[in-house]
Amino acid sequence: MNTNSFALRHIGPREDDQKLMLKSLGLDSMEQLIYETVPDDIRLKKELDLDVAMSEFEYSSHINELSKLNSIYKTYIGLGYHPTILPAVIQRNILENPGWYTAYTPYQAEIAQGRLEALLNFQTMISDLTGMELANASLLDESTAAAEAMSLLFAVRDRDQKKNKVNKFFVSDAILPQTLSLLQTRSTPIGIELVIGDESTFDFSTEYFGAILQYPGKDGQITDIKSFIEKANAANIKVAVAADILSLVKLEAPGALGADVVVGTTQRFGIPMGYGGPHAAYFATKDAYKRDIPGRIIGVTKDANGNRALRMALQTREQHIKRDRATSNICTAQVLLAVMAGMYAVYHGPKGLTHIANGVHNATSTLANAITKLGLKQKNSSFFDTLQVEAHAEKVKAVAEKNKVNFFYPDANTVTISLNETTRLSDLNEIIAILAEAENKTAFTIEAIEASNSIPEALQRETEFLTLDVFNSHHSETELMRYIKKLERKDLSLNHSMISLGSCTMKLNAAAEMLPISSPNWGAIHPFVPVEQAEGYHVVLKKLEDQLTEITGFAGTSLQPNSGAQGEYAGLMVIKAYHESRGEHHRNICLIPSSAHGTNPASAVMAGMKVVVTKATEEGNIDVEDLRQKAELHKDNLSALMVTYPSTHGVYESAIKEITKIVHDNGGQVYMDGANMNAQVGLTNPGNIGADVCHLNLHKTFAIPHGGGGPGVGPICVAEQLVPFLPSNPIIKTGGDKAITAISSAPFGSALVCLISYGYIRMLGVKGIKKSTEVAILNANYIKQRLQGAFETLYSGERGRAAHEMIIDCRPFKANGIEVTDIAKRLMDYGFHSPTVSFPVAGTMMIEPTESESKQEMDRFCDAMISIKNEIDTVTKEETNNVLKNAPHTLDMVTSDEWLFPYSREKAAFPMDYVRDNKFWPTVRRVDDAYGDRNLICTCAPIEEYMDA
Repeated sequence: MNTNSFALRHIGPREDDQKLMLKSLGLDSMEQLIYETVPDDIRLKKELDLDVAMSEFEYSSHINELSKLNSIYKTYIGLGYHPTILPAVIQRNILENPGWYTAYTPYQAEIAQGRLEALLNFQTMISDLTGMELANASLLDESTAAAEAMSLLFAVRDRDQKKNKVNKFFVSDAILPQTLSLLQTRSTPIGIELVIGDESTFDFSTEYFGAILQYPGKDGQITDIKSFIEKANAANIKVAVAADILSLVKLEAPGALGADVVVGTTQRFGIPMGYGGPHAAYFATKDAYKRDIPGRIIGVTKDANGNRALRMALQTREQHIKRDRATSNICTAQVLLAVMAGMYAVYHGPKGLTHIANGVHNATSTLANAITKLGLKQKNSSFFDTLQVEAHAEKVKAVAEKNKVNFFYPDANTVTISLNETTRLSDLNEIIAILAEAENKTAFTIEAIEASNSIPEALQRETEFLTLDVFNSHHSETELMRYIKKLERKDLSLNHSMISLGSCTMKLNAAAEMLPISSPNWGAIHPFVPVEQAEGYHVVLKKLEDQLTEITGFAGTSLQPNSGAQGEYAGLMVIKAYHESRGEHHRNICLIPSSAHGTNPASAVMAGMKVVVTKATEEGNIDVEDLRQKAELHKDNLSALMVTYPSTHGVYESAIKEITKIVHDNGGQVYMDGANMNAQVGLTNPGNIGADVCHLNLHKTFAIPHGGGGPGVGPICVAEQLVPFLPSNPIIKTGGDKAITAISSAPFGSALVCLISYGYIRMLGVKGIKKSTEVAILNANYIKQRLQGAFETLYSGERGRAAHEMIIDCRPFKANGIEVTDIAKRLMDYGFHSPTVSFPVAGTMMIEPTESESKQEMDRFCDAMISIKNEIDTVTKEETNNVLKNAPHTLDMVTSDEWLFPYSREKAAFPMDYVRDNKFWPTVRRVDDAYGDRNLICTCAPIEEYMDA
């Protein structure tokens, strides 16, 4: 046995176990299983052109050598990205801790109370600093958040009779360039007209529904946003402000100045730049817009005992539920990064953040004085951390790069310099020396950093922030370490047991894949450095693009989309650009099967398309004749079909090639949702089934951890005719020669975590990656077989096999008074996270074990499910005081002096012997969703406020 084989470590069932599992399915070989599962006409005829596998040790040496190709310069580029200091206690106990990074989105609140509390801290921090009533639990990046702000203000204008036909949106020319690019991408398809200009000369006419300002501006100047907002409010123009989070420690909160939405990034709060991401954006707004806010909101509610509990609030306004009525398709957050940024605020507290902000500002003021003393002009009259210097850009750049320093050069005669929390006195003297040499001046030494204030009095912060105990209690490492551990213990993650969520592919996130993201050689690179300084990144990213292009059978890949939802949108926008390049601007019909992912119709609407839903057959497949009729009916305007393969019902539809041909014959392009790509890799691919573009969820198939609800990466892979339209970036060119404008802030999206997927493919190699797909299919069919008789599978392929996941039908148990939710909650008592509940069919569970789970773990899960079925058989509709309706059972319940239930404490807490060995205790009883929505509290409110509600 080659114990250096990564595939041996990644794939759960041992070879002997695989033989036993195949035997239980009545099969002699893996080849026979794949023959019975995957339609023969879409099978790949040859092996993928990928490298042979590396061992973990070989990969570690390889990725370390590549990291040395990156050049670590002192970076003062700014533009929304800054060097930071990540406290080691947060790095070690959150970023590098599988208890935090392997958790799923907290839909099962009772076993996610730790993460929910950490996110509530994040929301409170954002609400406090922005001065807004409501913040969400993060978005993807600042530019995306700004685009979502524009969309929200456009959506709510319909409630104003005077504004509901107005479509102009003012954008300050001080906005970050990447944000402007993304606003351009998002505005056109939904009919918004952007007007870019100088905010000081804006006329506040009735033609505008909204405006967005940058605070401070991209060049560092702090403008009078207070006067602007007052005039806008008087003209009934709603204002969004994109604000630097650290500057808000010293600048007055935009909410206190009358802003309607405040957005930005929390990257400055200890998160490495990582060549562009991932970082948690923030989005804060007024309570009046709580039904319109994109992303997720964490709220306070109570459990079955009336005790305080946390949950994801207002879930019915989530985009994947609203479908084609959604104004946003964002159902991905950046939870892991939001947790880290929130913990940075917990660790430093208001006094620590004030010290950091003062340090940055004082250093900037000291540098400004020194630049003037040097005889150069510094153009910003007020600033927080960024200066504009009149100087010969090319000369300064040459001297700076010789000294391993990066500034930003917006034009030939301007240099901008953004300071950060890592800047020290010696750095200021180095900057002065560079400017002096470039401009032929005499350098001098700055003796000390002087305290001063270069912020206008009217904009200086007066509003208190971070006053609650949580931000004033954990300032020693011991205390923070224990607080992080306390929260971690409340969450069930992959380091405890299998998370068999269908469509979410919760596979192993191997430590060898994760280690490089902690390296400064990868973390300390600004996304806008000259490309030659990021050579290591470009080697990895180009190789990853090539790997994904080969795996999908396409011609090109863009890594820019930083979530699955972004990938969906990017794919549709590329299709739209392709049609328009052919003079077919009128093609706007998007066919979407009724079984599709809920974000699909939301994405189509955002891309300016009209959704036409096609039917499904009783077997759960696409109704080919209905699709044919609708494709022919709309052939003159058909833009695209969005299809998931294998289907969301867990079946390889044998008619898929006929389906894609129908769409092509009627002038459309085929978009394939890559959520189920874990059932394709090495066996078939989107190119082979006739698709033109697909997005991939790297946080599913390619092993980036879910991180409790993000980070995600959703690159798109495209056929040859779509390659010219892949997205670009306004500062670092990416994409094709007819590139669409930006899809996310950074040129390569969340580049840092792309290292994980690169490592996954390099260490599995061409044979291991195919074997992973085969075992994923084997594991799913093994569970299907084991549950047969207790839970019936709703859909199967033509030969009776499931793909990599299956849907079990829980609707018959309503006769016993048991809902699918009761099964989900009871599974917690057995130590398992529930499979996906009521998606895509209400009253069902979708189970996906992935290839990483061992036969022993799957047997435990199946034993638990069969035991629950036996419990269901013993209860009646009339008697609701039963072990399922009361689940989950907490430690408080089981150790209480009073026990009012007609079953034993042992049955409640230890329903099977294996549970005793590794008991996970839910920390709250079943949460009351309706109460939380009626009494919405989304910050760390004092207990009195919660009780009043």
